[in-house]
Amino acid sequence: MDFRDEAQLDSSQVEQRGGRGLPGGGLAIGGGITGIIALIAAVIFGVNPGNITGGDPAGLQPTSNLSEQCRTGADADQSEECRVVGVVNSIQKYWGNTDGYQQAKTILFTQAVNTGCGAADSSVGPFYCPSDRQVYLDLTFFDTLQRDFGAKGGPFAQAYVIAHEYGHHVQNLTGQMERVGQDRQGPDSGAVKLELQADCYAGVWAKHAVDTGFYERAFTQAEIQQALDAAAAVGDDRIQERSQGRVDPEAFTHGTSEQRVTWFGNGYQSGDPAACDTFKKGI
Repeated sequence: MDFRDEAQLDSSQVEQRGGRGLPGGGLAIGGGITGIIALIAAVIFGVNPGNITGGDPAGLQPTSNLSEQCRTGADADQSEECRVVGVVNSIQKYWGNTDGYQQAKTILFTQAVNTGCGAADSSVGPFYCPSDRQVYLDLTFFDTLQRDFGAKGGPFAQAYVIAHEYGHHVQNLTGQMERVGQDRQGPDSGAVKLELQADCYAGVWAKHAVDTGFYERAFTQAEIQQALDAAAAVGDDRIQERSQGRVDPEAFTHGTSEQRVTWFGNGYQSGDPAACDTFKKGI
């Protein structure tokens, strides 16, 4: 995943914050896979995650100045934080060509963070908060993705995760998120359709990423496989099997591994957001 060395990064789209963790020093729901899924769902649907994690994070302040270290595509090839800046820039450059798109900032946090949806900690994993229209990301999640979820990892797996969260931002802007209502669990639920559509939107961006001017070349099949592997690793069926030893479709919130891979592929093959209407096409 090579960035164009001369590509100019806009670090204002990403903010880095530190943190000292939640009061009491513990995670009320732990770092388990089921807890991550539950908390992500809570954040997406507007539930205050502070009610789940047990408090507000203490003393979170901006840390390093990304504008000093993340200036060009060459920097993005050398630094994980700058790579996030480059990915975010590319995603927003693509969606910026669609009517009504408004930029959303990504917040890189450590341990814990305050959001418009409430307090959250690292157990959440990456998430989008519709209340403040920001994406939140603790980079240690990608280690968890490999260690606990069995994903192979890699730079494009990270890009897929970020693109998925920006897919939620698009859904928020277009009103797709409102279609879920209280239909938040089950194999055919609105929640699952929302997540699979975000996977599809991630695939659409991947198809057009080189056209945004931030990448030296189109992604290779091996890089696309990183995204497919990450998508499969966080399917509801695989997560439930690993965490509780059985699969309960009535508790699905994100879709099966096969569905997540399929819908990312649908977006990538078509390159067309209109092909991602999981609410009309069915899943």
